[in-house]
Amino acid sequence: MTEGVAEARGEVRAYLGTYTTWPGGGTGLGLGAFDPATGRLRVTGVVEDVVNPSFVVDAGRFAYAVNERSDGEVTALAVGADGVPKVLNSRSTGGADPCHLTLHEGFLLSANYSSGSVAVHPVRSDGGLGERTDLVRHQGSGPDPERQEGPHAHQVLPDPRGEFVLAVDLGTDSVYSYKLEEAGTLTLAGTARLHPGAGPRHLAFHPNGRFAYIANELDSTIVVASYERGALKPGPRLSTLPEGAPTTPRNYPAEVVVSPDGRFVYLSNRGHDSVAVFAVERSGAALRLVGATPVGGQYPRHIVLDRAGRFLLAANQNSGDVTVFAVDRATGGLRQVSSTDAPIPVCVAFRG
Repeated sequence: MTEGVAEARGEVRAYLGTYTTWPGGGTGLGLGAFDPATGRLRVTGVVEDVVNPSFVVDAGRFAYAVNERSDGEVTALAVGADGVPKVLNSRSTGGADPCHLTLHEGFLLSANYSSGSVAVHPVRSDGGLGERTDLVRHQGSGPDPERQEGPHAHQVLPDPRGEFVLAVDLGTDSVYSYKLEEAGTLTLAGTARLHPGAGPRHLAFHPNGRFAYIANELDSTIVVASYERGALKPGPRLSTLPEGAPTTPRNYPAEVVVSPDGRFVYLSNRGHDSVAVFAVERSGAALRLVGATPVGGQYPRHIVLDRAGRFLLAANQNSGDVTVFAVDRATGGLRQVSSTDAPIPVCVAFRG
């Protein structure tokens, strides 16, 4: 069933990513409504037949989702006059299991996890996607024989100034910097190597643009890296877990986000089932672990802050719920205020 998303009382439309091919998953791209005044999230419907939309970008009148499967695709949607998003079209990513995407300079870029590649599609004037203009494949491997047998592109995003595009690759322990040319092709500008076996998954920039924080999935660390015009230089690393945290079940960091004022960094710990809170020090050059707040669910994959930094939402993949936390903007602390059921939630996207 597909319903309109009411935006009464200041609510904004939300998209809920899921896996449709997994038992207990959704039937398409989930729809919801988020109230940035209270932090309340409610599920309102679904756009049927969008397969495995595990990551979503909300672009206002349009939305874009990956279709995470072996013959990977990306799907464009437009919000109709009735407020209901409808599928415009889908395009092949030329790779397997796309898991992340971003909009930049009139193009949609997507990261193919299993094939370790980044695809580029032009965005048409009607919001739909044109034919792919480029596909770059990473090369290499890492020391983990199960997770790093080859490249695994896990994230693609522009830098704060929009000059370069960065691709984070878990399989090669690397972050690649590209220039996106006007024709929609990618030119390699640099490669940053992390410590072997780190398994970098996602990164987030400090608002000053001079530092980035890299979440490493395989060894539960976060790395502070300096950044200047495509050159990322990994520096200090620290644990995402508090001292004395149990070693079983194994922990896998997922998403990392920075507060709008640049004072705090948040990271989701899958396994420990917490959100790590870091204080930002030395104008972004250092982090200090403040604590790890229980997420109120199981296996928090994606976390997101609202635009004002008042609330943090966590998509808890294994418990089938999205928990919402009020953020103490003075201390960075988190206090759970609500929980909403959703089928295998792995991403939450909204503008607000």
